[in-house]
Formats: sequence, C-alpha cells, structure tokens
Amino acid sequence: MKTKINDAIKQVLQQFGEKYFIEEVVNKSKVIQDLDGYDTDLLEAFISSETIKNNFTINIAGNIVMQTNKLLELFEADEYWQDSYTKYSKKIGLTAGGKFIDESTDVVLDFPYKDTVLKASMSKEDTDKDDLRPDEPFLNELIAKEEIDVLLDKKILMNAEKYDENGVHEVDRFSEADNLIMKGNNLLALHTLKEKYAGRVKLIYIDPPYFFHSKKSEDTFLYNSNFKLSTWLTFMKNRLEIAKDLLTEDGAIFMQVSDDGVAESHILMKEIFGHENFINKITLRTKSPSGFASVNAGVFETAEYILGFAKNKKSWTYNIQYTASLYDSNYKWIIQNKEEHYSKWKIEDVNNIVANQHGFDSVRNARNKLGKEIFNSLVGQYALDNNTSVFRYTAIGNDAGQKVVEGREMSRINSEKIYEIERSNQYTVYIHKGQELAFYSKKVREIDGVLTPSMQLTNIWSDTPYEGIASEGGVTLKGGKKPEKLIQRIIEMSTNENDIVLDFFQGSGTTSAVSHKLNRKYIGIEQLDYQISNLILPRLQNVIKGDSTGVSKSTDWQGGESFIYVELMEKNRGFLKSIRDAETQTDLHSLLEFMLEEAEIDFRIDLDAVKDTLHELSLDDQKKTLIKIIDKNQLYYNYSEIDDENVRDLIDDSDYAFNKNFYDEGGE
Repeated sequence: MKTKINDAIKQVLQQFGEKYFIEEVVNKSKVIQDLDGYDTDLLEAFISSETIKNNFTINIAGNIVMQTNKLLELFEADEYWQDSYTKYSKKIGLTAGGKFIDESTDVVLDFPYKDTVLKASMSKEDTDKDDLRPDEPFLNELIAKEEIDVLLDKKILMNAEKYDENGVHEVDRFSEADNLIMKGNNLLALHTLKEKYAGRVKLIYIDPPYFFHSKKSEDTFLYNSNFKLSTWLTFMKNRLEIAKDLLTEDGAIFMQVSDDGVAESHILMKEIFGHENFINKITLRTKSPSGFASVNAGVFETAEYILGFAKNKKSWTYNIQYTASLYDSNYKWIIQNKEEHYSKWKIEDVNNIVANQHGFDSVRNARNKLGKEIFNSLVGQYALDNNTSVFRYTAIGNDAGQKVVEGREMSRINSEKIYEIERSNQYTVYIHKGQELAFYSKKVREIDGVLTPSMQLTNIWSDTPYEGIASEGGVTLKGGKKPEKLIQRIIEMSTNENDIVLDFFQGSGTTSAVSHKLNRKYIGIEQLDYQISNLILPRLQNVIKGDSTGVSKSTDWQGGESFIYVELMEKNRGFLKSIRDAETQTDLHSLLEFMLEEAEIDFRIDLDAVKDTLHELSLDDQKKTLIKIIDKNQLYYNYSEIDDENVRDLIDDSDYAFNKNFYDEGGE
C-alpha cells in the first residue's frame, strides 16, 4: 500500500542519489543496514521530514529521539518495500504466501487498535447473516501504522443535498452556518471532520450501542449490542479520542450508558478527558416498573446514566437549570397589601384565606370536607398565583445580617414592625420578628412554558419521561428513542444559541432535531441506511415544516432553517453498481477480471475457488458472490484521490465542487 509515509521515506532516500536504489527500486536491505547501524546522515535526513518526524520520533527532555525500531519494523513488514533483492534478507523463519508470518497482517498477537472499522458490528441484520458477518480486522500500531494513516484520512463526500422549506436541492457549497448530517462510519467521519471542526464543537452527546445484548434488547435500533467488553472499550476509545479534539476549550461531552457499562465507561472517559474534568454522573429514570416483568434477579432496573466530562472544566460554564417541584407549605404567609409602604403591610395565613374563599370557617373544616390533598392543591395554586406576595420566614442571611449590625438595628429586629434593610444582591431585604421574609417568587420559574414552583436541577433526573415518545418528531420508534425533553436539558445546560452540537450515534435523530428547534448548529453522523432514510431525514424535514411534537410547544417552534446531507463516498461503489446492473454471466466474468486488478478484495476469499466455480452458479448467485468478495472494510475513497482520473469519473460536477469548497480548496 502506497501511503504518505511511504512517499516521505522515498523522498528522503532520493536525496542520497542511487545509494539506496537498484534500478529505481528501493534497496531495502541497504536501508535496514544503515538504520540498524545508526547512520547519522540517514537519521538526520529522516528527522528533517515533518511526516517522518511526527510518526517516528519522541521528545525526551527537549531532545528529538528517532524511533529506529519502528522504522525497521515498517521496512520489514510493509509489502510496499518488498523486492526480489530483499525478500528473504537477514531472516529465517516460517512463511505463508511468500511473507514471513510475523510480517503478515493476517496474524497479529498484539492488537491495541482492535476495531471493526466499517460495519463496527453495528448492524443486527449483518450479524444475523452468516454471509455478511463482519469479522473484526486488527489494526496494529506497529504493523499497520501507515494503513491506519490512510484509513483515517479525510474522505470524499458525495450526494450532497440541502434540505429547506422549499424541499431538497443539489448543493455545491458549504457554509460555516450550515447544519450537517453525514452518512458513513462514524470513526472515519469524525476524522474527516477533524481538520474543519477541531476546537469548534461546544457539546457532544452520544448514546452509543452497548457492549451487552440483554440490557438493550428492548430497543428497536438495528445496532448490534453484543460486543465483547474489550472490543467495545477499544471501539469507544478510538472515537472518544478524536471527539475530544473536536471540542472547544470550554466544551463538554455527555455519554449515556446503562448500568452494565457505566463503571467501565467512567474509567475510560477519565483516562481520555482526565479525572479533573469530570462534571457529573447523572442517574436517569428511563422506564416505570408497572407493566414490565423483571428479567434479572433483584430489584427492577429503571436507570441509565449520563457521564459528563469537560475538555477543560476550568473553562466550562454551566447554564443553571431548574426543575419543577411541589408546593412548599412553609410559604404559608401572604402580604395582601404589598403595594403599600412596607410599614403598613398586613400579614395573613394563606391557608385561612383559601378556606374562607371556599366557604369554610376554618382550615380544619376545609381539610375534612375537601380532603387534605385537594385542599393543599388549592393552597399551592393560590400561592403560585400570588407568588410575589407569598413568603416564608427564614434565618437572616449573612449579607442582610451584616447590614443589620452595621445599622445598629440589632436591638429592634425582634420587633413586630417590619424593617427594610436595603437592597442586597439586587433585591430588598425585609426583617420581621427577627427573621427575613423570603418571597415565593424566587422559587417560581417558567418551565416548558408554564409558571412552576422550581428547584435547582440535581444529578437524579426523573422528569424526562420515556413513555409516550414513540412518535415524537413524526417518526415511529418503539424502543431506544430518547425524549426531546432530555436532550433539550443537556443542550441548554451546556450551550448557547449558534453553538455547535455533535452526535455521532444519531439513531433516530433526536439530538439534531432538538438542536434545530433550539437554534443551535449541529452535526449528526449515522451509518445505517434504515436510520438515515426512515428516521433522521424524515424527522428533520418535519422539523423544518414546523413539527409540533416534543419540545416544540415549550420552545415555540414554528419551523424553518435548513441542513445539508452528505455521504462518505464508498470506494467500491462503482463495482457494486456494476455487479447489480450486469445482465449476463459474460458481463460478470469480465467484471471479475477488472475487480481482481482494481477492487479491494476480502483477503479471506479463496479467489482460485471463486474463479473455478463461479460459472456453475445462477446469475443472481454469481452477483451475490462478487458482492461478497469485496472487502467491506475498504469502501471509502480518500479526498486525496479526488483528482485521480478513475475516481473523478465517478463524481458529478456538483459533488466535486462541494468537496473543494468543504475542504477550502477552490471555493469561497
């Protein structure tokens, strides 16, 4: 595989003329010999290359140290450097297919980068079909580092379309103000976005597929939730590391996970973001035990968890949130004539007033006749309606107490008279009988468009119900969907208008839909066709049209705005289309010959057997066979290939212009 690292190495070697070449072919054994002998001229030349310096050196106490062992391993393992002169140089051992076993990427004993890159074992449909079961490739730091660099390079974008109030339109430009929905593997999509969005995303919320099967059996996503723990942690680590790079310095990430994965996830996020940047672990009630049978021994499980980490907690700002509370019966007093001077105020019991209003001569009779619960409800509503005049007695605050001492009124604060201390923290403090008057209005706020008694939000959330949300956004999903109210709270506590919100496990599109309604910019990434076509795109189109479900009422959403949809360009897209369009077996045999030269073929396929037996199959089965042999982990084109003649022919002019503009080449 020819990579950027290969090119950089070759450019360095060319500085020495023919010293490291035999008839324009790199003399691999000579390079290995000089690296092994620490040839100073060669090492200095390597260090002078930024690409090689970034990949093969470390900084120790301000000194740049060349990791010659990694360069040696690259030359010994990478088949790009194989030639007839060095095939068996300096080594004796077992070989397979002309390569030493320890040089083969088919056999890996150490796999810190294990990750199913394309399918990510994400699709239940795929894992349920033997012929599509996605085996996990092993991407090893040492053996395949240059392959990882190519794999994670930014990708060509295609099928760019803009969705707005007038429908769907082809688009060849991308604005910094545009919202973005991207289809493709989220690890590769995140790396595709890195150059453009590094340090710009204010909030990331994700609800990833869990590594266990039983706990997520109730959801109806097509994600596979049957990972091994080690695989899942590496799967998440690779994504969280690049996600961190996208966050602003004052940004934060919130990841939702069930109880089975919360401990491991917490440790992983501490490692990546730092324990000092931990914000909260929020306990979230996701279901009610009524109507459900307990699957596991023990109490019924109703909780999931949201782990919050800031990129830099010292810079992160929390927009204080409030949640509805019940009437506090301590607020039982009211000043009926508050519009008059405080010296003339008359204080009465709220309970007596409510009892009299309903024709009772005492509170006791009212409670006996109406019932305690109903009476208390009437009192609570009265207090809410008169919240600026209703109060409770409380201890004098430190600030007000200081004013009393300085004003030498301490001897009179127990008086029946009402005293005004003076304005403190932008409100007036009143003292009566040695206590401060705390008005109910301080506890009353508008929540979801309704005036409500409130308290500061805690880390236990039971007021974002999952019941009755199956059709939110105008798309139906019976399990796994997140309430818009939940996402609204996370967005409002962590961002302001026009901040960028990212969700790279889009699911049904809740994060993008709520961001749209809250006037936040958003990026959503999803891989599965069904989620994109049946849930996300229809839902966001409904939002543009003025969707009335979810948080639309509380946010006064009326519709409008737009988003852009793009796809990562699949590398074998042309082959897949040609296979499907083939009309005869002759067409397919010709296509196979071409595929063997140009396509990425699954290394596990016995190509000789395919060629020998293909003619025995029906036309449909031949098509299935050719589709099967394509390597499903090598399906995306890098942007660096966009001007290659064969690739350019697959891209229409509009998408070509969009790519150049998106990557800031040839566009405004």
